Amino acid sequence: MKKTVKDYIRTIADFPHEGIMFRDVTTLFADARGFRMAVDQLLHPFAGQRIDKVVGLEARGFILGGAVAHQLATGFVPIRKKGKLPGAVISQAYKLEYGEAVMEIHDDALQPGEKVLIVDDLLATGGTCEAAIKLCERLGAEVVGCAFVVDLPELGGHRLLEQMGMNVHVLCEFEGS
Repeated sequence: MKKTVKDYIRTIADFPHEGIMFRDVTTLFADARGFRMAVDQLLHPFAGQRIDKVVGLEARGFILGGAVAHQLATGFVPIRKKGKLPGAVISQAYKLEYGEAVMEIHDDALQPGEKVLIVDDLLATGGTCEAAIKLCERLGAEVVGCAFVVDLPELGGHRLLEQMGMNVHVLCEFEGS
């Protein structure tokens, strides 16, 4: 039987807290076939579209986003947690299950009118990606889509991003959190 991207992802129970089923994509990254499959499938719906930059979200989105940018022959831009980027940045706060966090991007990372694809490993509540979209748009870029390896549909992130008008592409879903 032919393997799917989902087959390469392991689940670790009770991490980082009891009751959480952690979807670990490092096993996907470690397998050459699985990693290539994921990268190809992430970019497939966007092939042929103008994409000026791929934006990756800290931290696993850097791995995936860099590979997607390479395949699309375009630039890569990281969005990081507060305090991790040198130089001038703009910030965007967002809500977490248990508080608030802040993401940052260099204030010159994107130019007005650039077309951007956002890439990350996991879509849960959508808060991180929502913050990334807002940062990109504040710099004048247009987000043409958001691509994820894993979606946790029960947490509502897919619905949130679609309500924002985003083209959302996911490779697989897991029930529960």
